Amino acid sequence: MAGRIEDYALIGDMQTAALVCRDGTVDWLCLPRFDSHAIFAGLLGNEEHGFWRLGPAYASDQQPPTAARRSYRGDSLILESEWDTQRGTVRVTDFMPPRDGAPQLIRIVEGVSGRVPMRSALRMRFSYGRVVPWVHKHEGRTVAVAGPDSVWFDTSAETYGKSLTTYADFTVAPGDRIAFTISWQPSHKEPPPLPEPEQSLEATEDFWREWVDHCTYHGPYREAVVRSLITLKALTYAPTGGIVAAPTTSLPEDIGGVRNWDYRYTWLRDAAITLSSLLRTGYREEARAWREWLLRAVAGDPENLQIMYGIAGERELGEAELDWLPGFENSTPVRVGNGAAHQLQLDVYGEVTEALHLAHMTGLARNDYASLLQLKLIRYLEDHWQEPDEGIWEVRGPRRHFVHSKVMAWVAVDRTIKLIESGDADGPLERWKELRDDIHRDVCEKGYDKERNTFTQSYGSKELDASLLLIPQMGFLPPDDKRVIGTIEAIQRELSTPDGFILRYPTQGDNEGVDGLPGDEGAFLACSFWMADDLAMIGRVDEARKLFEKLLSLRNDLGLLAEEWDPHLQRQVGNFPQAFSHVPLIDTALRLTASGAYGG
Repeated sequence: MAGRIEDYALIGDMQTAALVCRDGTVDWLCLPRFDSHAIFAGLLGNEEHGFWRLGPAYASDQQPPTAARRSYRGDSLILESEWDTQRGTVRVTDFMPPRDGAPQLIRIVEGVSGRVPMRSALRMRFSYGRVVPWVHKHEGRTVAVAGPDSVWFDTSAETYGKSLTTYADFTVAPGDRIAFTISWQPSHKEPPPLPEPEQSLEATEDFWREWVDHCTYHGPYREAVVRSLITLKALTYAPTGGIVAAPTTSLPEDIGGVRNWDYRYTWLRDAAITLSSLLRTGYREEARAWREWLLRAVAGDPENLQIMYGIAGERELGEAELDWLPGFENSTPVRVGNGAAHQLQLDVYGEVTEALHLAHMTGLARNDYASLLQLKLIRYLEDHWQEPDEGIWEVRGPRRHFVHSKVMAWVAVDRTIKLIESGDADGPLERWKELRDDIHRDVCEKGYDKERNTFTQSYGSKELDASLLLIPQMGFLPPDDKRVIGTIEAIQRELSTPDGFILRYPTQGDNEGVDGLPGDEGAFLACSFWMADDLAMIGRVDEARKLFEKLLSLRNDLGLLAEEWDPHLQRQVGNFPQAFSHVPLIDTALRLTASGAYGG
């Protein structure tokens, strides 16, 4: 069985990523890209669906031992795990070097003390655990082949096959270093070059050290901010600049339930807010690459803007269910692809425009087509902002006039007006000022409940929605407006868990709720960070700091966050690690640092 979500570590090469459990098992790896088929899918099933365990040997009737300690090597994505056994201590270093050629996962075993018996057990299963590859020797190397894929396994340790698994049993003493590498290659091509593990380790460490050196944040939460930035970098597909929401699919928002989605794609919303955080912490090259990705993905067709695309800009992300996988802790269905790709979500226009605006304001080199795209988006909104949509949370129920969507339509128009006023674009300034006023008036008249002094989830609704916390952050209303304060306090009363974290919106248990799905979900971490932001903005800075630091305590031992926190089970839930959780962590740290609202 897979571990708990927070038991996993992330390693990656900016093209794909692997999850490594505390017991030294790689339970998830898609090759060669984030959205490729998994060769290790044990995370969503069991050992029959592929895994690679490397750690101290143990008896067949026992559970594999978990590492006594693990950490990333400095500010990098190099994982170091240590086991203390009766016979001594051993360290395993796991990493994926940033690549020019074949993707590699390298694992180096190092003896620390004593003489420790070790075992590597490698069971590759292609196509998400469904296909058993042909494993054979080729010029002394082990290779697994199935259809278009081949995976090459290299080590100096002696290997043998048993039960469709490749094993290596060996012993390490102090100073011993034994490397294991898997490399992916299209099966019709020549074998990939022999790996050079030690040189790759040094190059990988240099890469991350140099990248982190560009960070401009040096405040009291630097450790949390830098780890979040490294995670966001790891979720960026280097060849195109696209940013995945998470490297996993179908990790459940409700353990045992149906709220299981594929997040290995580029949501415009998630990528836009990621761009914002990168720009604010000194990473302009990533921002430029994302802007170029956006322009290629949208191309000349902004009227058919999708809410998400493939990492190279693909439009077709058809959703399917993998019925041979039993799911993480029996949470089914396991889905690949995402049927929400063609939903109408008007807020996306605002998020994209805000990102382009911020890029412009921070001095990113002007791109005429980016300005042209922004103008086209507003012309589309002129005709469509009054339509109902599926909203930020991608509800699978009926469309509604979501207040957050209207607010973000206002943001899109407002930022474009600023672009025109700066002299960097031409457009019907007066007409769009009237449009901005019309949207603002519409939201304040139809999306505000005067009796309760709060904005609501949608026009005519009594329900609340945590996305309303973005109203002051986007400048729609000032933080001291009584309607803003009333909304913040209403969300605290009605959408807060007993431990103070924030739900996205009310769910209905076994009954179908506003999102068209049965079941509940955990506290949404991004919304909880938004609450901390808002509390700071309205002057309740001590309360904001306490909530923020409470949220930091939910990170696993490596500083990673999933999408949600289950307040009943006291554990992380949802896809992992989640960009949409790490971005607001960075933003809230910046706000609290600027306000001086931190202890010590």
